[in-house]
Amino acid sequence: MKELTKAEEQIMQLLWEQEKAFVKDLVDQMPDPKPAYNTVSTIIRILEKKGFVGHNAYGKTHEYFPLVSKKDYTRGYMKSFISNYFSGSFQEMVSFFAKEDKMSVADLDELMDDVKRDLENEKTGGND
Repeated sequence: MKELTKAEEQIMQLLWEQEKAFVKDLVDQMPDPKPAYNTVSTIIRILEKKGFVGHNAYGKTHEYFPLVSKKDYTRGYMKSFISNYFSGSFQEMVSFFAKEDKMSVADLDELMDDVKRDLENEKTGGND
């Protein structure tokens, strides 16, 4: 899966949140200073070519929706991130952030409990 640029990710975040939107809706949801309508429209078309976005046509107007879920993109992005920066080791990544953020033993224990709980939920098919 291709990685998104910062501008593409900003638009995808809005689409994931809204589930479907017209370009005008996306522009309205963006922080000031708002980009030009044509800029957002161009980025949406790029996202469509990359396979991240689909659309429904209503005459000349298009309503856009994500084809890739946020969870799937995040999973792919994180695998790539861990591979590129931590030799593919989740343990190395956690260790790095624990040292950088000066996490306490209690924080690390809580993190491990959360990971264990998430893994158990995945095995049993449970959702939070």
